[in-house]
Formats: sequence, structure tokens, C-alpha cells
Amino acid sequence: MSATSGEAGQSGDTKAADLAGVTSPVPERPSAPEVADHVEGAPRELDRLSMAVVLAMVSVFGLAQGLTYPLLSFILERQGTPAWLIGMNAAMMALGLIFSAPLVPQLALRFGAARLAIASALLLAVLFALIGTVQSLWLWFPARFLLGAGINGLYIASETWVNQLAPDRIRGRLLGLYATALAGGFALGPATLAVTGTQTLAPFFLCIGVTLVCAGLIAAIRHRLPTFAAGESGSIRAVAPLIPFLLAVTAVAAAFDQAILTLLPVYGLGHGLSEAAIATALAVLIVGNILFQVPIGTLADRWGPRRVMVVLCLLTIFGAALLPALVDTRWPLWAMLFIWGSSAYGVYTIALMELGRRFSGAMLIAGNAGFAAMWGVGGFLGPALSGLAMDMIGAFGLPLLLGSVYVVLLVLTLARRSA
Repeated sequence: MSATSGEAGQSGDTKAADLAGVTSPVPERPSAPEVADHVEGAPRELDRLSMAVVLAMVSVFGLAQGLTYPLLSFILERQGTPAWLIGMNAAMMALGLIFSAPLVPQLALRFGAARLAIASALLLAVLFALIGTVQSLWLWFPARFLLGAGINGLYIASETWVNQLAPDRIRGRLLGLYATALAGGFALGPATLAVTGTQTLAPFFLCIGVTLVCAGLIAAIRHRLPTFAAGESGSIRAVAPLIPFLLAVTAVAAAFDQAILTLLPVYGLGHGLSEAAIATALAVLIVGNILFQVPIGTLADRWGPRRVMVVLCLLTIFGAALLPALVDTRWPLWAMLFIWGSSAYGVYTIALMELGRRFSGAMLIAGNAGFAAMWGVGGFLGPALSGLAMDMIGAFGLPLLLGSVYVVLLVLTLARRSA
């Protein structure tokens, strides 16, 4: 995307970047398909083993996280906890994401991203053990805040590694694969509860196991993973003024993701759908999201990120407009949701792709930390604002608000394109 005045890239010395890692933004590529195959700081060949391990790590951890959300809600519901208090407890994880994000780049630079990711995985294993054995709501408030912090260490490191390992010519495809691995693992979490149940410690043991697997995978290939050169510096404060649009894209994607998962059931019930029909609709939306991220990234590699961003915004706006008309149908609704969720989330895949093309080294991990913070902000505000819109104007407030947000994103995308 062509940068606004606040997002202008700065070029650095190519030779120094190859030796020590780029600490200043890499100049943005033009969006035309005929752009160069390589940008400064990007590898020319893919380290397949390292990439496979990072993707496996993300997938198994996504499984643990996807299992935890409904598991803890079920337990609190059995304890007679009010719905608003269950929601507040779940929101602690988003706050953990927000407040820990500024710390991650400095910790990664000081101790190494691999050590930070291993420590984060071990912290999560301890927290899952604590939450499972001491099932107290008030203990879970600080524990879930720390879960958000632990999640950040893994997510920011893994997103940074994928971008650093990716050759520029297939960056979008690999980031789509990353999004698929994460979403696939997350989607398997609730399904796993059907096997483990929610009234024993079995799901907690599973969470502990997969987080320990994450730590083991990272430790096994830590010497092959990208590192930072001595003297590099980067922080959210330094990188944020260079990428305001990408940070906004992240918040929008998170707001949609959390609002639709939280409030589509309320929207469906308001239109007379059964719980089974709503669960099926959500499953279709999630499956579409899983399957379409790699094609979205591949198209971005070929067409350029701007064009794909415009298409994704248009599809999301169109889906929001169709939802009221299709909610009482079956196959047409499923077809729309199959595309709608993937297009709305796909803008985040494009944002990750652009971040990796513009930065490397410390500034890249700082950018990913900024993304994590904005994901927490969007995830916190999305359900709250959508719920308020539904209270004010009825169920139609959900698609109206979500569609309007993507209209704004489309306008900003086109404005940057013409800049």
C-alpha cells in the first residue's frame, strides 16, 4: 500500500541489514503485480523445517486456547456465576494482551525471542494447572490476565518468526498458512470438549500437555530461528506512528471476530433460530475462515495487498448487507457466512504481510506487539459496541455496525492507494 505521510518508510543500508537485521522500516513495494521478487532483509529460500515447527507450535497452542474459552465458561455457569461476571472474567485475557504487549519487544531483545516464547509456554502450563486445581472465580481474574500475557509472548514471537522466515515472493501464502494453522487449532478446541468433557481435570491436562509441547518444539529448533543483532532497538512507541493504518486494520479484524462469535448467537435467537442452527452457522463461518486464508495470501502475492484488501472489504460489507435477508434461510445463509468470516478476518492476514515487507528485526517484533495490543483493544470494544448498537436499534444493529466499520476501512484503503 502506498504510505500516508505518517507511514513513510525509511531505507537502510542493504549490506548492514543482511548482516545485522534491519532496524528501520523497509520501503514499501508498489502494489503492481510486476514488483520485485525480493525486499531488503527477506530470505530468498524457505527454511521448511523451522516454518513447519512454528506452524505446528501455533496449531497446538490454538487448540489449548480454543478449548479454554468455553471450558471456563461452562465451569462458571455450573457455579451459578452471573453472565456479566463471566464476561468480565473472560475480558481479563484481552486486558492481559493489551498491557503486556509493550513489554514483549524489550524482553525479546534482552533475553531472545526463543527464550521468551519458551518461558511464556511454561507460564501457561503453570497457569492451566492452577486454574484447573483451584476453581475460584476471584483467583481466575489475575490468572486469566496472566494468560493473556503468556499468549502474547507466543503469538508475537511466532508471527515475527513467520514473517522473518518467509521469502517475499510467497509471504502472503505463508501468512495465510499461519492464519489457517491458528484458526484450525482454535476451532478444534471446543470440539475436543465433546471427548474430554468439562467436569474432570482431563481438559486441563490436555492444555498443560500442548503448552509443554510448544515449549519443546521451540527448544528443539531455537538455533535455527531468526535472532536479533546486538544494538537493535524497537518499541511500539517507535513503530506505531509508521503503521497507523495497519494497526487500525488489526483492531477492525479483532472487533469483527469477537463481536460475531459473541453476538451472532444473540442475533440468531432474536430471529427464531434454534441453538443447533446457530452453532452450525458459526461452524460454517469458522470453516470458511480456515480454508480461505491461504488463497487470500496467495492472491495478495500475485495482485498486491491493496487490491485484495479492497476486495475483502467489499465482500464483508456485502455480507453484512445480506445477513438480515438471509438469516431465515439455510443454504444461502451458510454460503454467505462461509465467505463472510474469511473476508473479514483476511484483512489481518494482509496487514501481517505488509508489516513483514516493511520491517525486520526489532522493529518487526515491535510491530507485532502493536498488533497484539490492538487485537486486545478491538476484541474488547467490538462486542461492547455491537451489543450497544443492538440495544439501541434492535438486532439489525449488529450487521449495521460491522458493515459500517468496513466501509470506513474501505475508504481509508482507497485513500492510501491514491496517496
